[in-house]
Amino acid sequence: MSAASLLLLPGYTFVWVILIAPLIAFLLSALVGRRTVEGGAPIAIGGISISLLLSLYLFIQVMLGGGLGGNFNPVFLDGYVWLPGFPAGSGFNNIVIELYIDDLSALMLVLVSFLCFLIFVYSIGYMHHEEGKPRYYAEVSLFSAGMLGTVSASNFLQLLVFWEIMGLCSYLLIGFWYHKPEAAKAAKKAFMVTRVGDVLFLVGVLIIWNQFGTLNFYGDATHLGIASQVGKLSPELLNLIPLLLFGGAVGKSAQFPLHAWLPDAMEGPTTVSALIHAATMVKAGVYLTARAFIFLVPMPYQGLAVTPPWTAILVIAGIGGFTTLFAATMAVVNFDIKRVLAFSTISQLAYMFLGLGVGAFVMATELSSGTAYANLDSAGYSAAIYHLYNHAFFKALLFLTAGSVIHAVGTNDMRQMGGLRKHMPITSITMLFGCLALAGIVPFSGFFSKGEILSVAFEAGTINSVYMVFWLLGTVTAFLTAFYAFRLWLMTFHGEYRGQGHPHESPRSMTFPLIILGAFTLVSGLSAYAMGGFGNFIFVTGTHAEYALPLIGVPLSDYGLEAISLGAALAGLALAWLVYETKRIPAERFTRSPTGAFLHKMLTHRYWIDDVYDAFGARVYVGFAKAMDWFDRRVVDGIVNAVGRGGLAAAAGSDYFDRHVVDGAVNLVSKEAIRSGMRLRQRQTGQVQSYAWVVVFGIVVLVALIFGIGLYLRLWGG
Repeated sequence: MSAASLLLLPGYTFVWVILIAPLIAFLLSALVGRRTVEGGAPIAIGGISISLLLSLYLFIQVMLGGGLGGNFNPVFLDGYVWLPGFPAGSGFNNIVIELYIDDLSALMLVLVSFLCFLIFVYSIGYMHHEEGKPRYYAEVSLFSAGMLGTVSASNFLQLLVFWEIMGLCSYLLIGFWYHKPEAAKAAKKAFMVTRVGDVLFLVGVLIIWNQFGTLNFYGDATHLGIASQVGKLSPELLNLIPLLLFGGAVGKSAQFPLHAWLPDAMEGPTTVSALIHAATMVKAGVYLTARAFIFLVPMPYQGLAVTPPWTAILVIAGIGGFTTLFAATMAVVNFDIKRVLAFSTISQLAYMFLGLGVGAFVMATELSSGTAYANLDSAGYSAAIYHLYNHAFFKALLFLTAGSVIHAVGTNDMRQMGGLRKHMPITSITMLFGCLALAGIVPFSGFFSKGEILSVAFEAGTINSVYMVFWLLGTVTAFLTAFYAFRLWLMTFHGEYRGQGHPHESPRSMTFPLIILGAFTLVSGLSAYAMGGFGNFIFVTGTHAEYALPLIGVPLSDYGLEAISLGAALAGLALAWLVYETKRIPAERFTRSPTGAFLHKMLTHRYWIDDVYDAFGARVYVGFAKAMDWFDRRVVDGIVNAVGRGGLAAAAGSDYFDRHVVDGAVNLVSKEAIRSGMRLRQRQTGQVQSYAWVVVFGIVVLVALIFGIGLYLRLWGG
């Protein structure tokens, strides 16, 4: 028996344990965390370790089952019926909690569990002196369970449920230091802004349910799926549904105009920032949009090609292209080391959305020209997920190295850092690796995936000139990204130390994850060569895997595009060196002119968008709340109070009627009965003469009545 057959065990039921283990860790950390070492750290690490080991085992099974080359058949793992009772023939299926295992979910499970494991280990040193560690480890365990559930969900509703678990945990963790007003405000801001997108997501899910009677992404012999039925939608709904789903992605992934919450979310512990930015919290929007490709590039319906939703595709690509540059411009002026990385995350996520948008456009164009669905080129889709994969490693590294610096110097302000490479050599070198990957410098991971996205954007631009603008935005952003990345590194580690105290390298529990992530930052991009190209593993379901090694056997024009992207990054790096290392170009030069000063002020104030949102909240939202309060107090309460007073009046009238009319009538009858009895008693004399007179009087009255009636009948009765 081969080694492969030994590893390829039958059944996938164990995948449920990947989700259950951190849930159990959540409960144990909350209940008994105070009695354990480091407030529950071993429990949280143990739970996520189980998830990681099983995720790796699942990934091996998928690979051995034909993951490379597109030969793995996706698997449904049935759980239990959540909402039963839909009658046969109604067109609606029972809503079932179940898992869906394909190449994408297998990759994401490994990615999430691996990063969570490293961040949990890092937390031992970072959170060592903090109060509330049991609460922290319970919340991060639940957070990891939400992430794992999101990437393994089989349908949109289940995805939304775990999506909301992540939202709840992000609120709790951003506000972990709730005694700080800034942290409490940032947590509420994150929760409220992301709710806007979540409402759009929910509306999209309801429309999907109404139209298809199922919420599954894909189907098989026993499961009804959406993908094969998308063609029955009207053109309006075919555009509306992906736009609503993308609305949820915009909120969760902090894209314009719902980007404002993410920079302020840095008020939480840096480990929380790493979880939010590197694992799946903000990347969940990219994952959702990838699953929504069933609408963006619809499969043929009843043997006929379906007209793609061009408007939805343009919006996704446009928001992605614009946000890449928009967020990068704000990063170049910020002095908070974590906020620079936050704006960087917004920009890099926008690259992923740009890749999905331009990739969908190229595929839709091929589909409209008569290309068979199975032969479509899903390079943009693959490039976006490739960048998600690479970004996860180098952004986790950047945040954890930033946390290491903050742990040493006690501040986020880069103006109070400098010269730290002598005191923190491991942190310095590993952060340099992260900055090189972020800037897209060869051979670090960001170079490969960002270059592929820009290549697909350029290809889309050759078809439609509007998309060429998006390529240009992405290229300019490559320059700015390299500039702010090395501005951050040079201000932190070069020059003289400008802070207070005596900085020192972080403990091994913190530097060990940095070294591991530094290695992955270097090799994750190169792993595509081992796969035969990332598109040989991750591609749009229904199309084909493409064996294409990065930068090998590609057209000459692709080398030119890579050279332009790399040249832009090197130019940004050089400018940062001249401004912050040699100081041949003083930073003040950029703000001397009125125009430069205005631009700097505008970027520092984030284009005043936060001020607009605050004003909207303070005036419109609060004003609306006050109006509703007035309506509630004066109208609703007025009606209720009026009804109450009317009830009291009716009760008083009823009481009066009962006491004076009903009781009066009863009392009158009883009193008259008593009086009559008293009078009749007086007639009971015992004398026969008195009784005889009564008998005679009665006989006379009776005779009179008889004669009277007889006379009446003769005269009027005929």
